[in-house]
Amino acid sequence: MAKLHRAAVRRDEKQFLAEGANAVDAALATGRARRLLVRDGDSDRHGALLGRAEEAGIPVLRVTARAADKLSETTTPPGVFAVCDLLTVRLADVLAARPRLLVVAVEPREPGNVGTLIRCADAMGADAVILLGDSVDPHNGKAVRASAGSVFHIPVVRSAEVASGLDLIGEAGISTLATTMDGEVGLDDADDVLGEPHAWLFGNEAHGLPGDVVRDAVRRIRIPLRGRAESLNLAAASAICLYASARVQATRDGRPG
Repeated sequence: MAKLHRAAVRRDEKQFLAEGANAVDAALATGRARRLLVRDGDSDRHGALLGRAEEAGIPVLRVTARAADKLSETTTPPGVFAVCDLLTVRLADVLAARPRLLVVAVEPREPGNVGTLIRCADAMGADAVILLGDSVDPHNGKAVRASAGSVFHIPVVRSAEVASGLDLIGEAGISTLATTMDGEVGLDDADDVLGEPHAWLFGNEAHGLPGDVVRDAVRRIRIPLRGRAESLNLAAASAICLYASARVQATRDGRPG
């Protein structure tokens, strides 16, 4: 089971390891957990999770502290783990559901950022997160932990082809919005486009969006920076943009913002 920390093993076994109470809770709630593991001495602390697993007929294994240390990727192992089925879905299936708000990351490499992006997308009601190009595996342990369980709640697509993925999104009638420092539309003035089906495009943490992706986007949106900071990182930019989308779409649907 510790070998599931390796991407190749996850791919071959079609399973991954979720660590911590939040992730295990979400895995159970969504029917993805296939077995639970709990560290000796922590059964009482995680009793509610273990009880739900046993009621659902999911095997629960007790492991030694040494084994828990081997399974964990954190400094202080939380003491509970779930072996789960892989989560990624096909882009065609996401688009067939006629989404209104998508989050697209082009070649993200930092698992913590991907997990945070998934968590933010889930919180703001996005329909899916799409990872294009040479991206980090969303089943990476750090990505799963950073998502705080959201990786189980929202569809996640992983596709190696950037151009074809963006083409499919455009053909589905979804406007692509690139975040750039010199975008022709400010976020405060983008309500019209945010009220229609759209996909936010976010780039690699080190290099941003490729030039051709920015050029081919339907709109280039700038986030107004009123202080002295020169830029925002992926997590901050995505939170701001997705909140703006959620606000506009909730208002147009007559829901509380």
